[in-house]
Formats: sequence, structure tokens, C-alpha cells
Amino acid sequence: MSAIPSQRNAESLPANKEERLLAYLHQQAVEDNGEVYFKSKFIADDVGLSPKEIGALMCKLRDSATDLSIEKWSYTSATTWRVTTDG
Repeated sequence: MSAIPSQRNAESLPANKEERLLAYLHQQAVEDNGEVYFKSKFIADDVGLSPKEIGALMCKLRDSATDLSIEKWSYTSATTWRVTTDG
């Protein structure tokens, strides 16, 4: 994920942190055929949040997102998240 698309993505995403992350996850899952895996530290610049903020929001979104399924997939040096579209 290069710096130029990241800046463009951050500008086009909502201002609210939770909405911004949710919009980004939905966009990535749709672009990757309904399923995406990531670590927070690798998308932090894309959404303009710290990895810690992303981790906290992912736990919240896991329970509240209606159009995505979010699960902790594995933990090595950091949590890997799996996000799939519902439907």
C-alpha cells in the first residue's frame, strides 16, 4: 500500500474514526473478492489511525458491524484480522 493511495484513501473516508475504519474495511473486502486479512500496523497510515486505535475499534466493530464479519484470525507478533462481506 503506497503513500499516494493512502493519502487519497484517508481524504475520501469519513471523519468519524469508527465510520472511517468500517468504510475502509468494506472497500478492501469488496476489492479483494469479499475477504481480506491484515495487521493493524499495515493499514494505520491508510486510515489515519494508530495500530492501537485500530485494534480497539476492531473489537467494537466485530460486535456491531452488520455488513461485515470480523474475526481475530491469528496472533504472532500482532493480531491478524480477517474481514469478509456478508452476502
